[in-house]
Amino acid sequence: MTYPRLLAASLADALRGSREDLVARWLERINARVTLEREDIFPTDELLNHVPLLIDGVADYLEHPESDLNESAPVVAKAMELGALRHSQGFDAYQILKEHEILGAILCTFVLETVDSGKISATPRDLLLSWQRISHALELMRQATTMQFLRLSGERIKDRESRLRRFNRMVSHELKNRVGAISGAGHLLQEPWLKESERAEFQKIIVENARSLQQLMGNLEALSRIESDSRQRRNVLLPQATAEAVRQLRTQAQAKGIDVRVNDLPPIEVDAAATELCLVNYISNAIKYSDPSKSERWVEISASFDFGEGPGGSGELAVFVRDNGIGVPAESRAELFRQFYRAHEETVTDIDGSGLGLNIVRETVESLGGRAWAEFPETGGAVFAFSLPSRREEDAAAAGTRRLGEAQA
Repeated sequence: MTYPRLLAASLADALRGSREDLVARWLERINARVTLEREDIFPTDELLNHVPLLIDGVADYLEHPESDLNESAPVVAKAMELGALRHSQGFDAYQILKEHEILGAILCTFVLETVDSGKISATPRDLLLSWQRISHALELMRQATTMQFLRLSGERIKDRESRLRRFNRMVSHELKNRVGAISGAGHLLQEPWLKESERAEFQKIIVENARSLQQLMGNLEALSRIESDSRQRRNVLLPQATAEAVRQLRTQAQAKGIDVRVNDLPPIEVDAAATELCLVNYISNAIKYSDPSKSERWVEISASFDFGEGPGGSGELAVFVRDNGIGVPAESRAELFRQFYRAHEETVTDIDGSGLGLNIVRETVESLGGRAWAEFPETGGAVFAFSLPSRREEDAAAAGTRRLGEAQA
């Protein structure tokens, strides 16, 4: 069967020449079907350029019947990147399939319009063979996008299952210990032979364990929001999330005479639940492990943003919680983020804690593609930090000229 090379070449040139219009049509149709804002469907110029490249790939495949589309083809790589983008944006499989269906319908309409305009003459047989080639290219790209999306979704499900099992073990252990301590102290308070000094001590045990349970419940609530569909998450500006975390711990800080300072923070959007969870745990630890020998005790919150070079560069928001407390022994620093680990368990016995807070912070930010770490200045105290990734160029503009690490200077 003779391939209509002349018609294929003409249609390929027409596709290339109209690709910007085709992109606009596709964007409008997608925007009408999903909850994302128009600018978030392709949030950077680099990603928006994927679509013209996909159309170029269709045109090349149409024009060169001897060529094939496989994993090494640039257009297939772009289709896979589109699948990764849609996964990160919270699309579901149906929306991805529908997205490619819309593109196919737009290209079909474009081909018919081009032929009907009289600019290109074609027999029904040649037109059918050309469209068969176009539809095959679209199908291969749809498969590449969908398979990448499903692969990432599968990895996320496995990761969630693993995290759920770990958290179930942690929560069961923590709840059992806290409820047991509260129950035991409560029963002893009912004994008539108990001295007043002992009664006050058991009351303190109940209050401290109840406070730990409250913080644990808050962590679990925040984690449930973080694990929800990304389209259901609440984003706020970093200064707003920080103010809420500080508000939650204001009474605890005042009780220990600690000044919580918030530096000028870049107005960058963050996941409210994740950021508040991390800050509450870091600030709470800084308050608990303040140095009673110092006349001035403080906790300082700062942040910086580093954005990579080029239009598609990725960025990293880093948030730092610094204190002038008792610090962390050198031999304990490597284990800080391990679950149930308490660096001062042997040396500081009057501070209640479960050893879960830092581990929850690390699990949370790593699930979002970030990281958590600690630093220990020679001047004393400690700096606990976490980072969250960003590909939003407007974040770089919001952060101004500040670069990663300036907050520590």
